[in-house]
Parts: sequence; C-alpha cells; structure tokens
Amino acid sequence: MTDFDQLHFTAEHEWVRLEPAADGAAPSATIGITAYAADKLGDVVYVDLPDEGVEIADGSVVGEIESTKSVGELFAPVNGTVLAKNSAVEDSPELVNSDPYGEGWLIRVAFTDLPELLSYTEYQALLGDEEASH
Repeated sequence: MTDFDQLHFTAEHEWVRLEPAADGAAPSATIGITAYAADKLGDVVYVDLPDEGVEIADGSVVGEIESTKSVGELFAPVNGTVLAKNSAVEDSPELVNSDPYGEGWLIRVAFTDLPELLSYTEYQALLGDEEASH
C-alpha cells in the first residue's frame, strides 16, 4: 500500500519519492506519473524514457507516454542526472496503469536541487480544482 504522505507531487501529475543519500552519494528521487494521470491517459501502450547518465532540467520534457487515447509528455520535476530508467515499464507499459506508484515507476534521478513540490493534500486540492473546471 502506498504511503502518499511520503510522496511529493507536481502540477503536471508526476509523483516524486525522495530517497536518502547513501554515504557520499547525492540524494535521489524516484519519479512516476500519478494514478490520476494514468487513468486520464487510458491504456498505456508505449513508454520512452531517458537513458542512464542523461542530464535533465526541471520542467523539461524527458520522455513520452503513449496510450490508446493520446500521447503525453513526461516532465522532469527536478534538475539532475538519470541514475536508472525502469526498463520493465518500457517492456510492459501497462505497469503504468496497473501499479503507478510501485512497479510502474519511470526514472530515478540524482538531483542537484529540489524545487518546491506539492504535498499529497495540496495535490488532492489541485485535482479537485481541475475536475471542477471541466
């Protein structure tokens, strides 16, 4: 079961789980898209993720998620270097729909600075505002 209070969120519907730094290592963040985004995309059929070692910048497009309904972009929520991509998701894109906060994670990044992110409560409020505007 996902402990949402341990996650941070973006207005672009990504979640970020901060990982403590090991001795001498930079802190890292595991990133995925929220269940809301996965649901809005529909059945995910293709995921393109950045390779290990790629530098990413907060707000830049770093990947693509294609579904039966549309093509969505994955935005970087932090500045940093990609430590790992979830190859299992590239091989089985449906993991994004079936387990967005677990096996459906997308990339792990060693970040250089952490921008202001939303708490779970703030993200839920954002979803309420978005649903109310439709």
